[in-house]
Amino acid sequence: MLNISIRQLRAFLAVSRLGSFARAAEELHVTPPAVTQQIREMEGALGLPVFDRQGRKVVLTTAGEYFLVYARRLLAVLKEAEDAMARLRRLEDGLLTVGMVSTAKYFVPRLLADFRLEHPGVDLRLQVTPTRDQLVTLLENGDCDLAIMGRPPRELATRAEPFAAHPHVFVAPPGHPILRVGHPPASALASHGLISREGASGTRALMNRYFAEHRVEPRIAMEMPSNETIKQAVIAGMGLSFLSLHTLHLELQAGLLELVAAEGTPIIRTWNVVHLQSKVLSPAAEAFRYFMIEHGENHLAAHDRRWLEAMQRTGPA
Repeated sequence: MLNISIRQLRAFLAVSRLGSFARAAEELHVTPPAVTQQIREMEGALGLPVFDRQGRKVVLTTAGEYFLVYARRLLAVLKEAEDAMARLRRLEDGLLTVGMVSTAKYFVPRLLADFRLEHPGVDLRLQVTPTRDQLVTLLENGDCDLAIMGRPPRELATRAEPFAAHPHVFVAPPGHPILRVGHPPASALASHGLISREGASGTRALMNRYFAEHRVEPRIAMEMPSNETIKQAVIAGMGLSFLSLHTLHLELQAGLLELVAAEGTPIIRTWNVVHLQSKVLSPAAEAFRYFMIEHGENHLAAHDRRWLEAMQRTGPA
């Protein structure tokens, strides 16, 4: 076991994932005979075969399936050690994986583009999840270095740092009767059909809290899992909706949607950059964390200010 090398482990993981020695060699930028030799030496050290070779088809043996679990753990620990050493060397390159809820995809890519200008050596990977719960799972499994989200998870030991305001608003299609009321109460909103995000969504939870605080029972006309689908439904005149302001800039600018200046809105929450307390951040992750805290607020405020000021000016017709 002590004679197994990192190259052998990487070759083993590549072959097990791709199911082919040739494809693994291509990914690792070596020749197929070199991969075959790495696997043969590793099997010799283990004393067991890890692959069944059936012509061109390669499948894991029972021993290979067991060892795959440990190989992944070994390389994960080595990656953590590499990140820790890189922190000491103050290097800012390597792979950075950022997870985010779908609402954040409307602004995070622009910030990432600015970040890349300052840190061209960082290789960025985005993982967008439809719901908050799925993003929490990514964090828990260590599948992302940092997460951009609203409510930090209580079920995990994380460090969450707010970096920007996150307004939520009601929207209607142009010409909707609710727009003729300067500042409609929550009861007026509830009399119209609402097109809502699904129950697991953070946006839905915030809307439910709004109506509960005003002791009003909303009329949910339909549920949809996508902000884009909801916006199209509202534009088509199928109802009102409650969404993050950050998802609406293009439609508002084009005049396809209008903000409803309802009582108690906008509801302001915060965006947070989150990571596991137990995770040692790489220099690239630390650099992005500082970048979001330093630049995130100004970036979003510049886009939000126009629409929030328009809501404040709205008065009875």
